[in-house]
Amino acid sequence: MSRLKLLKWTKKEKQQTMLDKWKINAGWTLFLDRDGVINKRLPGTYVTSIEEFDFLPGVLAAIAHFSKLFDTIIVVTNQQGIGKGVMTEAQLLEIHSYMQKSIEAAGGRLDAIYYCPELAKDKLTCRKPNPSMAHQAKADFPKINFKQSIMVGDSVSDMEFGLNLGMKTVFIETKPEDAEAAKELKLDMRCKSLKEFAQQAFHYH
Repeated sequence: MSRLKLLKWTKKEKQQTMLDKWKINAGWTLFLDRDGVINKRLPGTYVTSIEEFDFLPGVLAAIAHFSKLFDTIIVVTNQQGIGKGVMTEAQLLEIHSYMQKSIEAAGGRLDAIYYCPELAKDKLTCRKPNPSMAHQAKADFPKINFKQSIMVGDSVSDMEFGLNLGMKTVFIETKPEDAEAAKELKLDMRCKSLKEFAQQAFHYH
């Protein structure tokens, strides 16, 4: 066997071992951040319209694949642009409607989208890493077991959100300012995109 083939085989076996260790089945829940995971993040500003909302490459197909594997798929997103007056709640709902319909048209689904419009400086807030949106999801979907859930996000707050609830954590490396800080956290997986997560963890092609 050539060295190249041996290295590829070893990587595949390592991925399979991870899946076996997690024991993922149809009863699991997938939590997804939005900006930087599902759609392109706009540095220094906010996505305020459908025209500014661009799906990242491979996301629609990846979510369609996840929809066959997970019982529940939830989006949890901090959207303080509302609290800052940069956008309205109606604008956000229009964007989310477009996102959800596009995902469904591609064969996928989102079971719910939770968002927090409050400011980061607020003391009492529903913003991640506060678990408020996760607890709301569990109230709406009682079958959710946080220990059988995965949090996929591109920020330290996403990872802390997942860790605090006992979820598996997958860090998407699309936010440079958080990538260094995330190295200090004990995370389960790191990927460059949602598509790569689907490929590496579930052998999706």
